[in-house]
Amino acid sequence: MPDIKKSKKMLQVEKKYRRSLERLLPELINDNGLTATANELGIGKALLGYWLLKLQIRVVRVALGPNDKFEIIKSTERD
Repeated sequence: MPDIKKSKKMLQVEKKYRRSLERLLPELINDNGLTATANELGIGKALLGYWLLKLQIRVVRVALGPNDKFEIIKSTERD
């Protein structure tokens, strides 16, 4: 992924959590959801959506039946 120019707020969040947004955002969103993540970071949902778009982070929603399973396999191509 090419270098992305990050805003001051993005850099502040990375400094506070001592992690890159590319790693931090998927974890927070998976654990807490979009709204709670935006609230925790002190930003609006629209700005969070912009960050995800800018960082090329996809958020998908999956509906599973009672006996269905879903497996996520992380790619090692990041960073």
